[in-house]
Amino acid sequence: MSKSGSKKMRIILATLGGMVLLFSLVIAFNFIWDKSSTNDSCMSCHYHTDSDMSWKQSMHHNSKSGVKTDCAACHLPPKGTFEYTKAKIATGVKDIWSYLTKDKEDIDWESKGELEYAQKIVYNESCKACHVNIYPEGISDDGVTAHLYYDDNEEKLGIQCISCHLDAGHYNPNYQHAALASAPTLEGNIHEAATTVTSFENYTETVPGTTASINMIAVPGGSFAMGSSESEPFHKSNEAPQRQVEVSPFFMSEVEITWNQYWAFYAETMSEGRTPPTVIYENNSRPDVDAVSGPTPPFGSPDQGWGMGERPAITMTHYAAETFCQWLTLKTGKKYRLPTEAEWEYAARGGTSTPYFFEGSPKDYTNGGFWNEMFGADTTLINSYVIYANNSKNRSQEPGKVLANPFGLKNMLGNVMEYCSDWYAEDAYNYLADGAKDPKGPDSGTEYVVRGGTYASDAADLRCAARDYTRHDDWLKTDPQNPKSIWWYSDIRGIGFRIVCEVPEGVK
Repeated sequence: MSKSGSKKMRIILATLGGMVLLFSLVIAFNFIWDKSSTNDSCMSCHYHTDSDMSWKQSMHHNSKSGVKTDCAACHLPPKGTFEYTKAKIATGVKDIWSYLTKDKEDIDWESKGELEYAQKIVYNESCKACHVNIYPEGISDDGVTAHLYYDDNEEKLGIQCISCHLDAGHYNPNYQHAALASAPTLEGNIHEAATTVTSFENYTETVPGTTASINMIAVPGGSFAMGSSESEPFHKSNEAPQRQVEVSPFFMSEVEITWNQYWAFYAETMSEGRTPPTVIYENNSRPDVDAVSGPTPPFGSPDQGWGMGERPAITMTHYAAETFCQWLTLKTGKKYRLPTEAEWEYAARGGTSTPYFFEGSPKDYTNGGFWNEMFGADTTLINSYVIYANNSKNRSQEPGKVLANPFGLKNMLGNVMEYCSDWYAEDAYNYLADGAKDPKGPDSGTEYVVRGGTYASDAADLRCAARDYTRHDDWLKTDPQNPKSIWWYSDIRGIGFRIVCEVPEGVK
């Protein structure tokens, strides 16, 4: 064979060899690509007994049709798209890194089952790729209403299927996707009379005709610099004034109003209407407890499947919290209401003027900042006083798990945000007239002040002076009812309230 012929043969053989190698690599890559998306592959990194069992109990595995939905069908975009490839590579790299560097026993699996995290790892496009018809035969009227609302508002409001169907892929026995028919049955003795208060000291209120009781803490009056603490101005601007405020003595509930207490109110007052009562009463009161129109049944599980009992009642509106106070006032003969913003901060501080009522500053406890991000913050002290992002498992907890502040109040700075009676105004202090005892915002507004941070808050957002406000429309984003509920929010979970009782006349 000539040299040129030999050279051609080598080129042909090299080309064929390269093609065979390339073809083999493609086959191997395709095998690994497909194999790495199987349930067995997912479980090799993500295996968790409860997660596996809840998946097998869910409608995505234990369906009437017999169709079983695999992990990748929900946790990756639809196959054949660029987004699928991008998400699979990113997820694979993350999973391999976690497998090599993390201990599965140390992973907080409970928090990964909550909506905030689930929304990041479940793709709405994948839901729609399987559920082409969202009006199947047998769907309920409520389901039709909800899906019509979804069709009209998916892009505008950013609604995801999982916002309403969190239990579709992993069954949760406490998660309810239907209107609550009645209040849960509460155990305990029925109280015959309200507590008589004769002196300014702690007492336990007993609500007549119910099993509910509420521990009330006597908070002494005093003067304090509202919004004041080192490196902690009331507003974002360092030029914002700090005002000396005088607060009269009052009683405040030791913890947030619990589900046991809220269900007592609900059981006595629940209604079917969705509009506020049309009768206007003087001084925001009602002439008879039987006239109080309470909440309509919530759609779904208002406790988010976290449990009720002594956990803080959540997801009710400001209007519902005020109605609870009106009901309690009529039941007991005392004046109960939501705290003013000044009362709330005064109570939270417990006589201190530092960022927290315990030692330390935001920079010590925050998860932000170079040093804390690299090496972690020493959170031993704050963990004993506050339920927040670092110790909550991404859900509310029973208030008794933390220590009280100097006044004897628990969870003022975490667990759930708490309503105040004031309308929100960013420059609220500008409304404070010289000599006024209690800073008020404008006489009316669109949003209310909330204080205290949530189970998901960073420590830096839990300062005694930190403040926020309601976002009424955003918190009703996925509520499909028309008109929307005035009692329950659909899109905020870390909101609750605690109550204040004014000192009865003659009590010292």
